[in-house]
Amino acid sequence: MPVQAGGPTDGRTRESVARLLMEQGPITAADVAAALELSSPAVRRHLDALLADGEADVRDAPRRGPRGRGRPPRQYLLTDAGRARFGHGYDDLAVAALRYLAEHGGPDAVEGFAQSRVEELLGDGIATVTAAHGADARVEALADVLTARGYAAQARSAGTGPGGHGVQLCQHHCPVAHVAAEFPALCEAETHAFAELLGTHVQRLATIARGDSACTTHVPLDPPEIRRSTTTTTIPRGRQPE
Repeated sequence: MPVQAGGPTDGRTRESVARLLMEQGPITAADVAAALELSSPAVRRHLDALLADGEADVRDAPRRGPRGRGRPPRQYLLTDAGRARFGHGYDDLAVAALRYLAEHGGPDAVEGFAQSRVEELLGDGIATVTAAHGADARVEALADVLTARGYAAQARSAGTGPGGHGVQLCQHHCPVAHVAAEFPALCEAETHAFAELLGTHVQRLATIARGDSACTTHVPLDPPEIRRSTTTTTIPRGRQPE
């Protein structure tokens, strides 16, 4: 007997579609269908449901090369509500606690907490990253550590970027994005920790907390003597706080 829409299997498939949007979005419906080995009508039904529930958003894909005829393909990505499927727990409590800390301890207390949190987040993963040979291997190892911590991270070749030839560390999920939107010290401490761990300056290009689809960090792969003369910078894009 076929499983009816809305049944357990249907729910698991929708969860898989949502997770793919989180990990690889923005992504087209055709790419979702290919990755999950589903029919196009089935994928579109799940995407339409996510859109109707406010868990996904859609936009036209950027054009590459000469402008052709017809509408560009559409790409899907998760909204904040969609990411809540994968853990935004205790946001209100965390924000309230940090507001209290800021009020009674000042900015230094918040920064100290942020640094302590990222050290705890990386934990024994620090040894795994530092044991890797080569900057690109360390970025791959860091992506694996972050994925194990729930950040759905991956390393992508960036070619020539704002910091020269390098690799981009992309975190497709951030369990504390809502908190970091009010307390950017969390993002800044994470960026600084990445720079220290990788032994080079890094450049934060985008953050989920600022409204981007992923937290993207550019890591240059320049010679060590060039790296030592650079500094760490954080350049968030996307929606700015009002």
